[in-house]
Amino acid sequence: MAAHDLDDINRALIAALKVDARMPVAALARQVGLSRTALRHRLAALEATGVIRGYRVEVGTPLEPKVRAHVMIELRPKLGRQVIQQLKACPEVTALHAVSGPFDLLALVGCGDLDRLNALIDRIAAFHGVERTRSAIVLEDCFAR
Repeated sequence: MAAHDLDDINRALIAALKVDARMPVAALARQVGLSRTALRHRLAALEATGVIRGYRVEVGTPLEPKVRAHVMIELRPKLGRQVIQQLKACPEVTALHAVSGPFDLLALVGCGDLDRLNALIDRIAAFHGVERTRSAIVLEDCFAR
């Protein structure tokens, strides 16, 4: 379904969902002037054709970490899985990648301040199986997808 194929009701439905994607079906149906059953059929059609690709939560800045860093981790031989499990248990680790080069893992981390970041890096460096770490603090986001 192309954008020019959308009728006024579908456009109103999409606009309402952009404001509140968690709006109850009954309230959404009233807002666009449809029965709940008709609304569900329209939602299903919009999802099936890819006009609506999903519903998501956007986290506001108060919950986002103030200090972010990339922590490169060199592992001791045969202890990678153990270190990965320890890193997965850290809520400050937002992503973890196996990489090539002088380091084995790249952890993306976020903390509330520099003291917490420093403590986290010390904690990671002390994990059984970690040979050494090197970190780089994110100063500015230049590009992300």
